Amino acid sequence: MLMTEIAGQPTLQNALVLLIVVATAVSFVTRRIGVPFTVGLVLAGLALGSLHIISPLHLTKELVFAVFLPGLVFEAAFRLRYADVRRNGTAIIALAMPGVGIALALTAGLLVAASSVLGLSNGFTWRQGLVFGALIAATDPIAVVALFRSLKAPKRLTVLVEAESLVNDGTAIVFFGIILSATAGAEIHIAALGAEFVRVVGIGAVVGLVVSWLVTHVTRNIDDPVVEITLTVIAAYGSFALADQLGGSGVIATVLAGLVVGNYGAKVGMAADTLRAVESFWDYVAFLLNSIVFLLIGFEIRFGALLASTLLILVAFIAVLVARAAVVGGVTAALSRSKDPIPSAWLAPLTWGGLRGALSMVLALSLPGDFPGRERIVTVTFGVVLLSILLQGITMAPLLRRGRLVGVTPDA
Repeated sequence: MLMTEIAGQPTLQNALVLLIVVATAVSFVTRRIGVPFTVGLVLAGLALGSLHIISPLHLTKELVFAVFLPGLVFEAAFRLRYADVRRNGTAIIALAMPGVGIALALTAGLLVAASSVLGLSNGFTWRQGLVFGALIAATDPIAVVALFRSLKAPKRLTVLVEAESLVNDGTAIVFFGIILSATAGAEIHIAALGAEFVRVVGIGAVVGLVVSWLVTHVTRNIDDPVVEITLTVIAAYGSFALADQLGGSGVIATVLAGLVVGNYGAKVGMAADTLRAVESFWDYVAFLLNSIVFLLIGFEIRFGALLASTLLILVAFIAVLVARAAVVGGVTAALSRSKDPIPSAWLAPLTWGGLRGALSMVLALSLPGDFPGRERIVTVTFGVVLLSILLQGITMAPLLRRGRLVGVTPDA
């Protein structure tokens, strides 16, 4: 009976064990052949999904928000240093807040215009275009952080990409919720939209600061690595869940919690051995979560549906890249005379490094079943994510090498 269950419909435990085995094998192979780990995971997921070897978990908004995002966002924020974030603060905020709003509007406009000019029968209306622009606007930290770390890009460039992706992840979720409500016919004014944005981000920020302060206070009064590791888990997942429960941004809460615990909390409350244990723990958590989520991305994609919408997917992918380039170029130009301008050589990697990933997919899947054009939006989103991870992921290393951005001084 048990063998029948395992052979026919694998249990959750069996599926997770198989996913971890596959991820370990992919890690070994990609290191040997020089392919980004995330790209290898997606390709493995595509292959295994097509062969129906494993019946895995399905990507859902609840799963990503409850398991993957808090852990990965906290781990990335925990390793960021205040000084680096402060130095690049203006660029990070510009790219992650107004930049997301501009990018989603540009994406929607380009996609609607292209649908009309090309006469696409399965094209986008303004309502569909704005919703798609919102869910695809943010660069996904799950994809971006893993890629840039593996490439060992210049420190400041990596900080820019990582910190921006962490913050714009939160703002994109807020924009998505607001635009989805607005396009549903509710009477919403610009002032009300702005107030709602500030409210959601503000609640998240306050929750993140309060939770991280409490965790740091407790950490200062104990000296037990196991308990202190557990406290960081509480900071990561507790801040996300509490902010979400209060109607705020869970991502913003977790980003701030990670920054405070990783900088102030680790400095004043953790012994050197404890800090090493905490860092090792989160290294493993990041590896595990990254591995599973990228494999699941591969499992979710179905080539048949993508092939039927190839032209629309290509149009959407180009629109997303053009919008990203416009935002990055605008911010770079605006900061050209500042104390810390963004080098012009970074324009290409900042644009090309704006990968889309699991977050966009689960936001698309979370659309109401009766939303007009829902299946089209889901298909195009999956197609853009696949192109983004494979095309941009594979070509990022050559792009950085061509710009001589690999092996330069750490703070360049």
